[in-house]
Amino acid sequence: MKILLAVDGSAYTKKMLAYLATHGEMFGSSNSFSMITVQAPLPPRARAAVGAAAANEYYEEESAKVTGTVAKFLKRHGIDAKAIHKVGSPGEQISKAAEGGKFDLLIMGSHGHSALGNLVMGSVATQVLAHCGVPVLLVR
Repeated sequence: MKILLAVDGSAYTKKMLAYLATHGEMFGSSNSFSMITVQAPLPPRARAAVGAAAANEYYEEESAKVTGTVAKFLKRHGIDAKAIHKVGSPGEQISKAAEGGKFDLLIMGSHGHSALGNLVMGSVATQVLAHCGVPVLLVR
């Protein structure tokens, strides 16, 4: 199975990784894993002030902080995952990557906001569920 892990370095990502590690019979190293992290874009004026090269370097560094830690955890559990870095709206970018990469499953942590909380604040998980055609496993 080809599995995409949406990671952001939060406590919810850690819960998702713990779930993954404790369910090796379903998510063992026989599967193909990739992990995606999405950085929010810099405001246009800030990007123009620092230049495209500096902004892109910033995005790479911030993404590597997240994916580097996750990659170490996964390697300890016998999983080698490819890292994908994107910039933009997390829900949109995760959905596009899952479908464009022809993944069989997307796994992500969820804050578990109430319906009212989602209405007021929005939720990456809610956006992914609304726009992604790939099966999604939410870990709360």
